Amino acid sequence: MTRTLDTAVAALMRETAEKTLLKHYRKLGLGDVTDKASNDVVTIADTESEVMLAEGLARILPEAAIVGEEAAHADPAIFERLSDKLCWIIDPLDGTNNYAVGKPPFGILLALAEKGETVAGWIYDPLSGRLCTAHRGQGAWLNGERFTARTSGAEKPIAAISLVFVDPVKRAALLEHIAPHYTLVDIPRCAAEQYPRIGLGTNDVSLFEKTLAWDHAAGVLFLNESGGKAARPDGTPYRVDRHLEPGLIGASSPALFDAMAERLAKMG
Repeated sequence: MTRTLDTAVAALMRETAEKTLLKHYRKLGLGDVTDKASNDVVTIADTESEVMLAEGLARILPEAAIVGEEAAHADPAIFERLSDKLCWIIDPLDGTNNYAVGKPPFGILLALAEKGETVAGWIYDPLSGRLCTAHRGQGAWLNGERFTARTSGAEKPIAAISLVFVDPVKRAALLEHIAPHYTLVDIPRCAAEQYPRIGLGTNDVSLFEKTLAWDHAAGVLFLNESGGKAARPDGTPYRVDRHLEPGLIGASSPALFDAMAERLAKMG
């Protein structure tokens, strides 16, 4: 079942990326990009990709509910499906702000959840063809090869800390109490890139404030199944049906997770 599912989902992601994301990349017209929310936009590629993915996933596993980012933005009642017996979670174009100005990274994130817990996840980079997959209790894979997360090996761990959605008081505290212990690097504004960076040892640890299911379900599972650790700062497992709660740590090893969590706890 796992291999069959992976084959079907990977084919769908590649076909969708080719027919929607790559079709419109660096070819967007004035009417193809609209404001969605503060610090966020949506493009014609987002909507076309979500429709194609939703239709394809419904054929692959008809019994699963579907929660797509754009559909849920239009109708918040769709969020209730995240606790269903089975649920597909779709981010049709992660990194839209990058995509809209014609630069990488961007990607597709898909996850399958069972009663609020992620059981499978896929992260696809259309430009490089990189595909990260994970299944609960079975491990993680990178381009079809078994994958184990690794650290950067840097004496001062490399951290990507997202401050975009952090309030000013917490932002100041993070910069004062957390930042000095790490070498800070820019965030890619794309979870489909950030989670692989952690697993590949490009970054050691990352902090996220917003934890929406379509951004994090696949990446959290990928890190945990590859030997890293992603969870709430208090160690509580991430659940997609509690995705409106803030705060998440992703780390390339449990030790790096624990160090960050301890510093955040002391910061209060």
